Amino acid sequence: MPPLAPWQQRVYAQVAEALAAGHFGHATLIVGPPAIGKRLLAEHLAQRVLCLSPLPDGAPCGRCKSCTLLASRTQMEVPELRPDGSLAHPFGHSAHPDLLLLGYETNAKTGKPRSEIVIEQIRALTEKLSLTAQLGQAQVVIVDPADAVNWSAFNALLKTLEEPQPGRYLWLLASSPMRVPATIRSRCQRLLVRLPPREEALAWLVQQGHDPALAEEALAAARGHPGLAHAWASGDGLEVRRDVASTVEALQHARAQPAEVAQRWCADGRAEARLHALAELAVQAAATAAPAQVLQLARRFEAANRARALLQTQVRAELVVLDALLPWAPAASTR
Repeated sequence: MPPLAPWQQRVYAQVAEALAAGHFGHATLIVGPPAIGKRLLAEHLAQRVLCLSPLPDGAPCGRCKSCTLLASRTQMEVPELRPDGSLAHPFGHSAHPDLLLLGYETNAKTGKPRSEIVIEQIRALTEKLSLTAQLGQAQVVIVDPADAVNWSAFNALLKTLEEPQPGRYLWLLASSPMRVPATIRSRCQRLLVRLPPREEALAWLVQQGHDPALAEEALAAARGHPGLAHAWASGDGLEVRRDVASTVEALQHARAQPAEVAQRWCADGRAEARLHALAELAVQAAATAAPAQVLQLARRFEAANRARALLQTQVRAELVVLDALLPWAPAASTR
């Protein structure tokens, strides 16, 4: 696993102190923006909890059987994917028998990735938790993302939360915690992973090997989010954002037609990334807009996010993208 970033390390130290004092509870809701590193933090904490020969300060030794098994990782033969196409388990499944990772799975009947975490997964999890830990005295479950668990599955999970057992840790990772039912949230302690200060984020991006000027541009585009900035600077994210900005300008000056743009945006499978950039463009414009323009920018933001959600359905992608682009066309300004 990669090392923790400074903002993750602060939360890790907070949990380590609570664990040492015996004040860290059975169930925890780990909350923070997407791509801020909640999963990496959770897996580092799991190593600390499961280590059989911790160092004097409680840190994992990195050498015992537990640490060795935890570090042994594999992906499924058919990789499990999130709806956006990224890996459901970015570091792979661990060989450790007491680290249980629950996330998006491939539907065995259709062979396609599931769009939610279903009750069968929770029932299988509950069955495993009923067994004795195979190494040491602890078991750790990481559910990622918890905001993808469907309602029936949450009801099945509630029993596990209501009957905590010593040495059993259930960690729910969520970027949208309000999608988690109140009955679940009320039974979890909350752990917040915050965006770091700008200078800290910028220094970290440079440490990852990014040119300082590129890091500055990416961090500004990501509105201070180092995880997004790193992803955009590492791939073609900034290029996509520049293209979206220039396309919007062309739409507003009638140099491009929404239908043609929608077709182009869907041609290479990057429609979701472009819609995300479109939504961010509306937010950035609203920050300096006159009061009379804010409502229109809010409509554009909502249209882009609505389209992102609809891309996960059976609605034709070009029609979905077209609906998000129309508010940027000149005719929309008179509405």
